[in-house]
This record gives sequence, C-alpha cells and structure tokens, in this order.
Amino acid sequence: MKDLHDRVAAEVRRAVVGQDHALGLLLAAAALGGHVLLEGPPGTAKTLLARAFARALDTTFGRIQFTPDMLPSDVTGTVALRSGDLQFRPGPIFASVVLADEVNRTPPKTQAALLEAMEERQVTVDGERHPLPEPFVVLATQNPVEYEGTYPLPEAQLDRFLFRAEVGYPSEEDERALLKLARRGLAPAALDDVRAVAGPDDLRAARDAVGAVRATDAVEAFVVAIARATRDLPGVTLGASPRAAVHLLAAARAAALLAGRDYVTPDDVVHMARPVLAHRLVLAPEAELDRFTAADAVAAALATVPVPR
Repeated sequence: MKDLHDRVAAEVRRAVVGQDHALGLLLAAAALGGHVLLEGPPGTAKTLLARAFARALDTTFGRIQFTPDMLPSDVTGTVALRSGDLQFRPGPIFASVVLADEVNRTPPKTQAALLEAMEERQVTVDGERHPLPEPFVVLATQNPVEYEGTYPLPEAQLDRFLFRAEVGYPSEEDERALLKLARRGLAPAALDDVRAVAGPDDLRAARDAVGAVRATDAVEAFVVAIARATRDLPGVTLGASPRAAVHLLAAARAAALLAGRDYVTPDDVVHMARPVLAHRLVLAPEAELDRFTAADAVAAALATVPVPR
C-alpha cells in the first residue's frame, strides 16, 4: 500500500501543493471503501485535490455541483421514455469516484439521495435496485465558515463518512511553490499532467492487505474505550457510534500498513482518532459557547483512556 500511496501522491502533487495529510486520508478511504468529507475555507484546493486524486486512479469519475434547487433524481438518475419504452438513465452518482461539491448547499431531501448509495453501494429508483460501480468512493466538500444558504448535514449522513479531512491554508513555503505551478490563465494547467497510475485492482489488493493487518485484543479494547469515552464527556450530547469504532480500527490498520507494519499500534489509533471521530460528535450549545470543539472532545476522550503497553 505504501507503493500505491507513493505513486498516487507523486501524481497528485503535480497539481496540488501542501495537502499531503488530506491526500493520505483519501487514499486510505479508497483502499478501505470509505468516503471522505473535505472541509476547509474557500480557495484551499478541496475540489482540485479531489479531481487530481480521481485522475490518478484509472476509474470513472463523476462530479455533482450541489445547489439549493437540485432534486434527488439529479443525483441518482431517472426513468425516461425512450423509443416507446421506459428506461433508466443513470445519474452522476454512477461513477467509482464521485465528487459531491459543496454538499451542504442542497436541501436534506437531495442530501438523502446519497445515504443509500454511501451505505449500500446501490440506488433504488422507481422500486428497482441499481448497483453502483466497485470501487465506489464519495469525496464531498463543504465550507465550514459560510453558513448562509446552507443545510447542515444530518448526523446520520456524517456518520457514513469514514474521515473528515481538514484542508487548511498551506505553509508559506508551499504557498510560494504553488505560485510556480503552470496555469492557463487562472486554470491549473498541471491538472492535465496528472496520469492514471493505479486502478481498481490496486485498490482491491490494498483492501486485502489492510484486512490482513493484525490488531491485538488490547488495541481493539483501546478503540472501544475511546469511542465509549466520547459518549460520557460533559458537553457532548451525541458521542461516537459503534460504526465509528469499526471505522477507527480500519483506519488504524491502514495507517499501520502505510507505515510499513502488519500490526496496529496504539499510536496508529491515536493518529486516526481525530479525522475519524470529530465530525460524528454533537456538542451541547453551552459547550460551543465556551469554544469547546469536537476536536477538543476527541482529545479529552483520548486523555481519559489509558494507552495499552
């Protein structure tokens, strides 16, 4: 998996500078069959990162630009009359890598069209089930600082994202490096240079390799203790779900494999705790008034659980 990461990262870096942590989460999610919520202020290359990542994979790509007037059928597809017969016309969700751009700008009814797809890898239209491609990864973006005209994602949908990747401002060195990238006017010309260096077979092999990574009973107990600790924190009204614990152990296995090991350490769990857990926690209003964040809650949960030795 490390070789796969190095190949994909080398291509993505042709177009995107300074987002290596988010890129690592994208690759781990693709290998695990999970989905990623890319969150950050405008202009930090969230959409560009998703597009470059998709180009580095030899798979199909679909982009959905979410707007307030979108309907569920704009995502899943619809049944249309063709040559006198009713036929299903697939929507943009029918791709291996789907970019759900500004996902919080569409109403809950349309957001819900993603739920079945993300969880069951299928959509149901007019009572008929339509399986989605394999692999299938949703990369959703949202802006955390602009809430006017947005519809916050419900907890049930947030819980379906394996990671929330925080795409922040680059360092001064990286920001100067990105100014040197080739452009056609304002458009990044380097995106055309990104080549497909991995395909579905590579992702399936990576998934098998992650599944073979060992986790001791002590590490599994550590994961469960962290998830349960988030439910008992003052200021947290909804803690991490059992699904979050499953996702955290899977992410820790991926982190171990990227580090060149076939076993999980507590450090792998701690390293993945924030991107896996923070977006799933719901804080009480008084905690938010005290500027207590979900990241703070994850840190507090980690502090209460003894690290196995």
